[in-house]
Amino acid sequence: MSTAAATARPREVLADLLPASRVRDVALVLGGAALTGLAAQIAVPVPGSPVPVTGQTFAALLVGTALGAGRGLAALVVYALAGLAGVPWFAHGTSGVSVSFGYILGMLLASTVVGALARRGADRSVLRMAGTMLLGEAVIYAIGVPYLAYAADLSASQAVAAGLTPFLIGDAVKAALAMGLLPAAWKLVDKD
Repeated sequence: MSTAAATARPREVLADLLPASRVRDVALVLGGAALTGLAAQIAVPVPGSPVPVTGQTFAALLVGTALGAGRGLAALVVYALAGLAGVPWFAHGTSGVSVSFGYILGMLLASTVVGALARRGADRSVLRMAGTMLLGEAVIYAIGVPYLAYAADLSASQAVAAGLTPFLIGDAVKAALAMGLLPAAWKLVDKD
């Protein structure tokens, strides 16, 4: 029975390589929130869209994957709540609720999903990491685009044109970066 429990134990995520403590977990959560806030400042306006291209989605997925589902979600909750409370770290140094806030809500769920997949080893190979990032992006859009349609009073096709289509190439680049970064980090620490 103990052998079965040992084999069923979830795999580690990168953050688990640090010595375990509450201080570690708090630092990782706050660091993940700060990384997401900093990455959101890399923002390029998209003509015809109220949503800019940002580094925020990449950071949110990276945080979820590196920290795992629980800490990744906690980091994104801290990020969202601080931004709602007035910390100017949403895209373009803004805070509060905007028409693009649905994407932030999507990042909460996406960080949890990619973190859970990373626990199952999805961050160890380029191919599995590609699928993980694409799934994470799909989760963000599944929440962000309908929210955009509602908040900006757009039809479904207008919301897709303004909040999805212009971002696909950038998201492919972000996924490619993650595909190389996380499996390389695992090879570097030689944990597999």
